Parts: sequence; C-alpha cells; structure tokens
Amino acid sequence: MSRIGKKPIDLPSGVSASVSGQTVEVKGPKGTLSFKATDDVTIEVADNVITVTPRGTSKRARQQWGMSRTQIQNCVTGVSEGFKKELEISGVGYRAQMQGNALKLQLGYSHDVIFDVPEGVTVTAPKQTVVIVEGIDNQLVGQVAANIREWRKPEPYKGKGIKYKDEYIFRKEGKKK
Repeated sequence: MSRIGKKPIDLPSGVSASVSGQTVEVKGPKGTLSFKATDDVTIEVADNVITVTPRGTSKRARQQWGMSRTQIQNCVTGVSEGFKKELEISGVGYRAQMQGNALKLQLGYSHDVIFDVPEGVTVTAPKQTVVIVEGIDNQLVGQVAANIREWRKPEPYKGKGIKYKDEYIFRKEGKKK
C-alpha cells in the first residue's frame, strides 16, 4: 500500500484539472501543465479532489501509483505557487549577472561562461553571488539549476564554487607539514 499514492490531491482555489484518457491537464493562475500517466493507474477528478488508484496489484502498478500522484501534485503546485531554486556562488572573483536572456558567469576560467536560459524558466541574479531559478515545471527548474551548478561544483577544501542555498559542503582539512 503506497502511503503517498493513497493521499488525495486537493485543488486550491483558481486551479482546475481535467482528465482525458491517461492525460491530466492542470490550469492555474501561473499557466498550464499536463502529465501523461501510464496504463497502470486510474485517475479521477471529483469535487476539487484528484485521486490516483492502481490497476491491479502488480509491482509496476504499485510503483506507478505513488509516482503518478507526486507528478500530478507537482503540476498543481507549479500552476498555483511555482517552484524556486536558489544558488549561491562563493569564491574570489566569482560572480553572476544577467545580460538579456543569458546568465553571464565569471567562475575563474580564462573566459566568461554564457548560460542561455531555456524557455519556461526565469533566472535572476539579485546579487552578484546569488542566482534564483523560478518556473512552474519542477523538473525543468531543477535541471536548469543543476546545469548552472555543473559549471563549477563546490570543492571540499575551500568551498569555492556554485552550491544550492541549503546544501552543506563537507569540508576537508588540507595537507600538513
């Protein structure tokens, strides 16, 4: 029995959902998202509540049950509140700034890194050491943040690099004489 899958999804005010076949389309104040579920689950919308139930007791059906419910919940949260990832840049001379629809990063390389922001997310740099990635699609927001972080991952000796705001960097001690 899936503990996550059996929870119903409540639709907040201003958000509507419709099911056609195995596709759930969620509309809200921030936009529209859709999710196509596998044939292993049944999705029903009634009285501003979405319920997901498995078809059968196979292992795959039980796996898809919780995953489908979480994906639909992410669609509901995305169109009502949106998702946000904050990145912090630490290091001497490391900085970020927006240039039009591109993020310009100075990360200690011999050249500046120009990161083109994809469609569907907004990237802002309120300070030179902070980058905020926002959007309605949780997967896309996380992927864009990971792509930015990939340019200079935090290293364990001095902690220089790009890290998530809530990430803890395990620090190592340097060589001793």
